[in-house]
Amino acid sequence: MMESISQIQLKLSYFKWGLLTFFLVCMTPGLAQTGDNTLTIPFGNNSRIEYNLKAGNYSIRFNSLAKIQDAYSLVKGKVDGNSQSFNYKSNTKKPFKNKYGSGLKYTVIRENETGIKMLQEFFVFKHRNYFLAQLKIIGRGAAENFLCPLHSENVSFDQTGDNRALFVPFDNDMWVRYNAERLDTAHFKSSEVSAIYNNNNYNGLVIGSIEHDVWKSAVQIKALTEHKFTLTAFAGYTDNKITHDGRAHGSVIIDDSISASPKILVGYFDDWRKGMETFGRCNTIAEPHYIFDWKGDTPMGWNSWGVLQDKLTLDKAKGVIDFFHDSCKIFRTKGGTLFIDLDSYWDKMTKGEKGGNTEALEEFVKYCKEKGFQPGIYWAPFTDWGKQADRRVEGSTYTYAQCWTKVNGHVMDVDGGRAMDPTSPGTKQRIVYYTNLFKKLGFKMIKIDFLAHATLEADHYYDAHVQTGMEAFKEGMEFLDRQLDGKMLVYAAISPNLATARYVHMRRIACDAFKRIDETAYTLNSTTYGWWLGEMYNFLDADHVVFDDVSDGENRARLASAIVTGSLITGDDYSSNGKWSSTAQKLLQNKELLSIVMAGGKPFRSVEANTGQDAANIFTKVIGKHLYIAVFNYSDKLKELKLPLTRLGLDRDIGHENLQNIFPEDIGFLNHQQIVKMPPKDAAIFKFRIR
Repeated sequence: MMESISQIQLKLSYFKWGLLTFFLVCMTPGLAQTGDNTLTIPFGNNSRIEYNLKAGNYSIRFNSLAKIQDAYSLVKGKVDGNSQSFNYKSNTKKPFKNKYGSGLKYTVIRENETGIKMLQEFFVFKHRNYFLAQLKIIGRGAAENFLCPLHSENVSFDQTGDNRALFVPFDNDMWVRYNAERLDTAHFKSSEVSAIYNNNNYNGLVIGSIEHDVWKSAVQIKALTEHKFTLTAFAGYTDNKITHDGRAHGSVIIDDSISASPKILVGYFDDWRKGMETFGRCNTIAEPHYIFDWKGDTPMGWNSWGVLQDKLTLDKAKGVIDFFHDSCKIFRTKGGTLFIDLDSYWDKMTKGEKGGNTEALEEFVKYCKEKGFQPGIYWAPFTDWGKQADRRVEGSTYTYAQCWTKVNGHVMDVDGGRAMDPTSPGTKQRIVYYTNLFKKLGFKMIKIDFLAHATLEADHYYDAHVQTGMEAFKEGMEFLDRQLDGKMLVYAAISPNLATARYVHMRRIACDAFKRIDETAYTLNSTTYGWWLGEMYNFLDADHVVFDDVSDGENRARLASAIVTGSLITGDDYSSNGKWSSTAQKLLQNKELLSIVMAGGKPFRSVEANTGQDAANIFTKVIGKHLYIAVFNYSDKLKELKLPLTRLGLDRDIGHENLQNIFPEDIGFLNHQQIVKMPPKDAAIFKFRIR
């Protein structure tokens, strides 16, 4: 028996969880202090976990402000059960110092009648009002596809006022929306993370996974009463609509003996918005960027999908370049350039198969660089649009049929595209072929799309070591990044919200949006409730800003939505003249607005978070000694919107001399008060000097 344990310890030394340390600690029981069968684990500001060792459940008290009572852990797969059905064996307490910081790690070891061990681990910090929880199952053949570190049917959130629970989507496909549901009627599974908060005072709970390389995870909320609900934070989430999966989550086992959940952050914050930003930073600590660090400016530029789409030609692309070079000279990054990005249908410029005759692409790249701009290209690395089984994969001896992802014996089509196995050598050879082509041609930006196709749970993967969709995604994205070799700005379009952050510099916050006010409102729903993703990505983007021929107010709102989200990619057909051209010359050359984008490209934060599936009206951001306030009216009627000064962090006497109306100049305050008279379908941005 001792020889077996030693062999297992040697194998586990290669894994990031530090399981060798765990086994050594497991063998030394009784280090933590207990009394009356209760293990007390203090953390943060007068918060604690109280674990009933005999019963197998625990309660969490956050400075007496919120309570999670009688929580326990659940497991399903080869081993089924929960911490209440496993017998208590021992517990340990040990200091740790790692990438998360310094603290104490408490481990409760339980065991079932067959000798399978359950480890409940709690990482606590003295000065942080959150902790990390992880669940591990150890025993021969313990392959699990559901691990739940935290389940409670008795969570109390005794706040008076507007209480909300946040649904977070898995990705940004098919115009999905965030949803701030009323707590008393909430019933959903939120991908990776959720927040339960009071919109009046901002107090709130944040619970979510900070690791995404193995599992899809979720937080399930179900209302019981006005202030009580059930809470389940678990790994092993799949859903036909939300994650696009057609089968159950893959089972996870390492060395035929260990199954471990991702670490789950559980915290209570005075301001849940700061809590979500903390959660975002913890994700980046847990999973640092795999892609190279972007040292350049906040991206600005143009993308052909906004208007041209399948009408893209070399002449039109050159016409767009001429417009920006000759007629819109102020619209530039801090370094004086723009990204000019060819989206889907660029293959029409190759006179046949993608990668065929590249003369037009070569001319585009040359022309772009001659004018001082950076050429960009588009590609979907894990999606087959042709769907012809015997068609040869470019750069490969494989057919497409050999690369398709199979689910329950069938191919998997999502949003019109057929999923390709990211671990297949045919898929990888295709990636090598196209990335080499793009680099050879001199492209400096690539927009990659439909990345969620690479996350699907499958019957099996070519790489037999890959057990789950997220493991397949990790393998595929890391391979793609290595081929790009630090040569391009990498922009993700449709993609997983959290897991993509390791692999790209820039990500679209929502799905396709163009020119109308309802599309602006849709985009800003994602910014309202997903702004914290700015802690994980270098830049977030509001998608192609299209002016076209809609009203001036809608044009202003569309531009403001990009400024509020972070970066600025336009989308009109500037190879032809129209209202959009004159609008661009006016709006895209506003130096004050461009300075906001240049200042780091980070998103604004919404003031209110009780709009359900809609967007907030007011967003703020501090830059230096100034507070910028963006105000939107999505309706077709004039509105008088009152700025809640104290919620903006301002004194009641704002002092008119400290106010600057920067966009547009004709929208201001009524009688120098904090009421903005907003025209229909319009937006305004104000600047206050902070005293």
